[in-house]
Amino acid sequence: MENNYTDMPIEKFRESGRNLVDWIADYIKEIEKYPPLSQVKPGEILSRIPDQPPQTGEDIEKIISSIDRILIDGITHWNHPGFMAYFNSTSSLPGILAELLSAAFNANGMLWKTSPAFTELEKAMMNWFRQMVGLPENYWGIIYDTASISSMHAIASAREQLNLNIREKGMSGRTDLPKLRLYCSEHAHSSIEKGAITLGIGLDGVRKIPVNNNFELIPEKLEEAIKEDLSKNIKPFCVVATVGTTSTTSIDPVRMISEICKKYNLWLHIDAAYAGVTAMIPEFKWITDGWNDADSIVINPHKWMFTPMDLSIYFTRKPEVLKRAFSLVPEYLKTQVDDEVENLMDYGIQLGRRFRSLKLWFIIRYFGVDGLAERIKHHIELAQEFANWVDEEKFFERMAPVPFSTVCFRYNPGNKSEEELNKLNEKLLEDINASGKIFLSHTKLNGKFTLRLTIGSIRHERRHILEAWELIKSLAEKIVL
Repeated sequence: MENNYTDMPIEKFRESGRNLVDWIADYIKEIEKYPPLSQVKPGEILSRIPDQPPQTGEDIEKIISSIDRILIDGITHWNHPGFMAYFNSTSSLPGILAELLSAAFNANGMLWKTSPAFTELEKAMMNWFRQMVGLPENYWGIIYDTASISSMHAIASAREQLNLNIREKGMSGRTDLPKLRLYCSEHAHSSIEKGAITLGIGLDGVRKIPVNNNFELIPEKLEEAIKEDLSKNIKPFCVVATVGTTSTTSIDPVRMISEICKKYNLWLHIDAAYAGVTAMIPEFKWITDGWNDADSIVINPHKWMFTPMDLSIYFTRKPEVLKRAFSLVPEYLKTQVDDEVENLMDYGIQLGRRFRSLKLWFIIRYFGVDGLAERIKHHIELAQEFANWVDEEKFFERMAPVPFSTVCFRYNPGNKSEEELNKLNEKLLEDINASGKIFLSHTKLNGKFTLRLTIGSIRHERRHILEAWELIKSLAEKIVL
């Protein structure tokens, strides 16, 4: 390799760039040749990587070739149509191109001045997406990395709205602060508790509300908990309602929860990270009932809109509260246009910000709103078909409703205790994931080990779902404990 103090030669970049794009295109085209879940043992990939960095530079072609030699066995392929675990985020090809462009620009959107197109494109994409999911114009949006961070900013805003002078004085060592309480369903995402930990609310400050047989928060239990806390001089300040819970994708009754929040003047945050994108489907507009009264909402296009990790959209009706919680402008970040523009650094803990809105710009324009909605709707239809197969099969049972594209089920051949059924289904999951054909995840519902199959890949076809079902049934028949 030629020694110099500049970057890679442009012509070399062109050549190797083409080679890498070809590699990516072949990878996506032939992705089904890989097992969706990596089969390597802990430490196996690490053992292939030299302990010491190279003292002199290596040729880029050698580096690219080492993807297959060193890394590929240790990749769990989220883009694989056999990946049906968690919420199976997949990246579309337009999104991959946008990610490449983002790296090329390497823009940091902390200030409007540091890249005007960055800030203004993000503003435009938030306006587009707001319209796509049917929110009114009084919602202001910003892009964060994940729903964990979006929800943490919601909790921080709820705390700031209390005007307890926490921004200036903090929480530690103060005797003038009430104990704060946040409420969420017992099926809320763990990020809510992590946000509470981060913000000094603590796990003890999170009160989990019971759910009904459909795993939806019970509003009456919420109000009972609020009244009880008030009687104990505990300060309720925030409620998190989930539209598409992680385990079962259940939908908390947002309208009723909203009425309770208004009654007690509590911040309502809606976690629609997974299911929020379905609001762009005309037949699914019902999921937004009560949303217009929410103080904040999170939706993740990287979960189910074919957007490469990571991209989380946070909407709020009260951006001034968010700004009050986080804005801090040292002299070296002041500009002459600050009174005329929005500086996105003022609305969160991050200073540095990646050009994530490019991914939305590419994806929404390439597929169109109708194209995105049709693909998501197709996934829901496939999930309903899979759920029907489960319902019709004698030795399988569905464990939860299927409002979207995730099916919770288990194998139940009869004449087994719950403990035996748990072991049986845990073994079945191990066998499924060891098959190299599909990858499923699990949860526990009322103590019952439950398999989860999620359909949401842009590469999912009906044949993949049918093949998965046939594999699951055949492996179940072979299980011997």
